Amino acid sequence: MMNFKVLLSGSLFMVLCGLWGFISNYKHLLNTLLSLEFLMLGIFWLVSLQMTSLGSEIYFSLFFLTFAACEGVLGLSLLILIVRSHGNDQFSSFNL
Repeated sequence: MMNFKVLLSGSLFMVLCGLWGFISNYKHLLNTLLSLEFLMLGIFWLVSLQMTSLGSEIYFSLFFLTFAACEGVLGLSLLILIVRSHGNDQFSSFNL
């Protein structure tokens, strides 16, 4: 039981660090994408811990991991498109 509490607190810490990184690194698109991926990894860890503690199937976590990978690919493709068109990934160089 103690080991589960340590894993749960570690995964919650990962989620909070990912949120803090997403909020504080708003100047560069690459930093925000990396913090989003870290946030998704923490949420995946929480979901997998919850699924294993309930004794249910882990297929939902595989679906979540697939969607997280698709989100990462879309983010990187947008980053490449923005860097090619604007020259950098700083949000201050965009004209909205």
